[in-house]
Amino acid sequence: MPVPAAIRERCRAMLGPGEDIRYVFPALALSPQTTAAFLIVVTDRSVTLLSVAAGEAPSGVWATYPRRTRLGPIEFRAVPRIEIDGMTFEVEVEYAAVVAAADAEAFSPGDLPRDPLPDL
Repeated sequence: MPVPAAIRERCRAMLGPGEDIRYVFPALALSPQTTAAFLIVVTDRSVTLLSVAAGEAPSGVWATYPRRTRLGPIEFRAVPRIEIDGMTFEVEVEYAAVVAAADAEAFSPGDLPRDPLPDL
């Protein structure tokens, strides 16, 4: 299920000027001490981790990484996992394709299908 437009707009407000959002997906950070909710926002220039307050609204920027930060490979378990900068995140299986697409866009753009409607 896509992240709602209202949440995407709140994410956009926390990004650098002119950054174009490519992908947004929710994730849970797992650590021995706690579990914390995040939105992972992939733009044309960065991968930004936004902390999430009650509900699903972003509350602040946790960390920003260069766009060429690899999100995968996805470790498939009961709930799929990815790792970013040593942090482990659980992502819902429906977002596994989003993670793969974000990595393909950054590391092997030739593998992406061509836009069927480039003039729109």
